[in-house]
Amino acid sequence: MSSKPTSTKATTKKSTALTAEEQAEIARQSSRTIRRGGGHGGGSRVAEKAVNFGPSLRRLLGTLKPYRGVLSIVVAIAAIAVTMNVIGPKILGRATDVIFGGIMTRKIGERMPQAKGLTTEQFIDQLRSSGRADGKLIDMLGQYPGLRIGAGVDFHRLGMIVLLALCLFTVSAILMYLQGVLLNTAVQRAMYDMRRQVSAKLDKLPLSYFDKQPRGELMSRVTNDIDNVAQTLTQTMQQLLNAILTVIGVLIMMFWVSPLLAVVSLVVIPTAGFVAARIGKRAQVQFAHMWKATGMLNAEVEESYTGHSLVKVFGRRQEVAESFHERNEELYQASFKAQFVSATIQPVMFLIGNINYVLIVLIGALRVVAGRMPLGDVQAFIQYSRMFTQPMTQIASMTNLLQSGVASAERVFEVLDAEELSAEGQGRLAPTRGHVEFEHVRFSYSPDKPLITDLSLVAKPGQTVAIVGPTGAGKTTLVNLLMRFYEIDEGRITLDGIDTRTVPRAELRSHVGMVLQDTWLFSGTIHDNIAYGRPEATEDEILAAAKAAYVDRFVHSLPEGYDTVIDEEGSNISVGEKQLITIARAFLARPDLLILDEATSSVDTRTEMLVQEAMNRLRRGRTSFVIAHRLSTIRDADLILVMEHGDIVEQGSHDELLAAQGHYYDLYQSQFSASVPPEA
Repeated sequence: MSSKPTSTKATTKKSTALTAEEQAEIARQSSRTIRRGGGHGGGSRVAEKAVNFGPSLRRLLGTLKPYRGVLSIVVAIAAIAVTMNVIGPKILGRATDVIFGGIMTRKIGERMPQAKGLTTEQFIDQLRSSGRADGKLIDMLGQYPGLRIGAGVDFHRLGMIVLLALCLFTVSAILMYLQGVLLNTAVQRAMYDMRRQVSAKLDKLPLSYFDKQPRGELMSRVTNDIDNVAQTLTQTMQQLLNAILTVIGVLIMMFWVSPLLAVVSLVVIPTAGFVAARIGKRAQVQFAHMWKATGMLNAEVEESYTGHSLVKVFGRRQEVAESFHERNEELYQASFKAQFVSATIQPVMFLIGNINYVLIVLIGALRVVAGRMPLGDVQAFIQYSRMFTQPMTQIASMTNLLQSGVASAERVFEVLDAEELSAEGQGRLAPTRGHVEFEHVRFSYSPDKPLITDLSLVAKPGQTVAIVGPTGAGKTTLVNLLMRFYEIDEGRITLDGIDTRTVPRAELRSHVGMVLQDTWLFSGTIHDNIAYGRPEATEDEILAAAKAAYVDRFVHSLPEGYDTVIDEEGSNISVGEKQLITIARAFLARPDLLILDEATSSVDTRTEMLVQEAMNRLRRGRTSFVIAHRLSTIRDADLILVMEHGDIVEQGSHDELLAAQGHYYDLYQSQFSASVPPEA
């Protein structure tokens, strides 16, 4: 670099939206920042839209294709079980005929003793030959062939009929249970696959996607919505399958028993279908609103509890409570409307079913009296009527439940259909020297709001490059572009002369170590948190990294040493100690490039000396990019870049920039009250 500082006039018009972009990026990296909308774009919400039911349902059912074999067995079992159930009423009708016919023939035998022992067929012939034929009596007796006058009820025959019916119902119940087990297995495996697809998809999504999504909303899609889909499929598929097969089987039996009564019963089908379609269409939209409101409430709760301490510190509990009340009220209204609309189906279907029942009883009674059908068939038909309306009601009810599940499925599909990162390059990085160049780079978070317009810089191997500037200047964006968290719009970024876009992201990032202001530690031991930098590292290498980062100095004062478990928030160790652990993790990773993002700005003065020394050790021999507001931590940097509005407005060493009395000089003066001489 030139020995004299250079100054570049900013070419981008200042825009307050740019500051919001940078603040959103910082907020994304800080789990304690309270955000109303979550991430880039502030309070953005996913656009409301009605569920595209048909295509979404077909796609949802498509997730079960890998389990076609199991589902085929389920359908076969269901068909057998339903057939047994449907035959049952006809068999029980025969039992009724045995009882009613036995009582009737006994009464005839008491009134006409001379006819005892005759079959019903012989008795009818005798009546006709005697010329005393009663047309109604003959027609009625004709419905009960094979009985003997005066014999009474044939209890042996009755017992065999009842036993046969019990066997059919028992086997049907066992088959239904087996069907449920197999179906539940297939559904849960499909949901396992869906969760795995979502997890893999999240790894392929750009950082900008997460900036635009409230974390609670995204978590709701990944957990609540998939769980709702699983419950919906488990509950609806078995019931809908059995209901549809039952309707088909019952219709066949109804036409077999009495075509006239079957035609009367069929009047309810278009009525019920019309009612279900009308109500279901309204419920579809309301369930979509309900699950959207659920996601928003989850986002509100997640954000409020994440920043719980800040809420108390700034006295914002009332505002947070009011915001929660608003989201809760939205969910209440959406849930009430969805359940209210869906709840109207069953009573309406119940009314239609009862009307059908009254018609069947009335017409059936007239036909029995007229001798046109046996009483057992009327009883069987009444059962078939109930069996017919019950699955119709189930189908209507399951339709609403299915609407809820499909609404959740569509929300999951929106994640799966989100635009992924650009295709991975196939290049490879040789052992890296650390020569980094930005060549005429242009970047914007949104097309109409450019942030970086024409940025060029060179970082030589082993150099420490410090980046300073006000909030929103593009400091964090610069290193995010280097890491390919975002893709540049124009220009190129090279590492040892190789365009980073030609290298797989994972390989590029394997050469870079990051130490952030927001120290990310997972719930586990200190040992495991350090080993996260390189899981295959040996114990000696882990201990060496801990000593190099001065972790060894404080870890022995802890009760369990390196086996001390860090809780989820890391509250059982200090901020400085957490910072040292992240530095040790970076030591262990052995990166070729190093990014220090605000690494010491939240560390106490006593610990800062240890952190700074550990940083110096870590930077030794590595190209390093340091982002800091504390200018005292970057005095020894080989190159300092001063950024404003996405442009580098000054660059040079600490002494050179002070001597120039430009932007860096103003920043320095704002932090140190003592007068700074123009000449270093």
